[in-house]
Amino acid sequence: MTKSRYSPRLGVDIRIKPDVKLEPSVKVRPCGIAGCREEGAFRVPKSREALSTYVWLCLAHARAHNEKWDYFAGMSEAEIERFRNEATVGHRPTWPLGKRAAGLSGGSGTYHVEDGYAIFAEADTDLTPRRPQRVLTRLQRQAFDILNLDCSATLNEIKARYKELVKRFHPDANGGDRGAEERLKQVIKAYGVLRASGLT
Repeated sequence: MTKSRYSPRLGVDIRIKPDVKLEPSVKVRPCGIAGCREEGAFRVPKSREALSTYVWLCLAHARAHNEKWDYFAGMSEAEIERFRNEATVGHRPTWPLGKRAAGLSGGSGTYHVEDGYAIFAEADTDLTPRRPQRVLTRLQRQAFDILNLDCSATLNEIKARYKELVKRFHPDANGGDRGAEERLKQVIKAYGVLRASGLT
């Protein structure tokens, strides 16, 4: 029996429904064996060639499947031995240690390397390391210009140029000539900018 109650705030009757307990509808996966009416709650692989494809079986049929399952059925002793050796490295390709030129063009190795991006191409014989590309501010670029250096100069190059210019423009090094004093101040300021930005 339902009750009705007037709600002054809403201005409508609120009907309270009786408590009704409904059984939840649960879908049961049937066993994969024809004629079996049990629930297929256990998955087993279809075959050795399709290990990621499963059949859902009931407990009794899953036990029977596992008892007769033989992964190596139909394989020769040599195939089983090769599988066992490859399993030690997770079935991934490997090369003997010390064979750095394995499969490379001009190398003495007998292994082949897939080079889809032409990383080991013969045309790219320049093995000198490339200097990193820096993103510089205007002040940092001016500092490199004052020191007469390329923006990709290394730490040692920046320090060597700084020492060279300080020795050249310092009044003690050029016989007390104060004409280069302004240039010396610019060099010291430029080095300070690079040092503060972590480039030295």
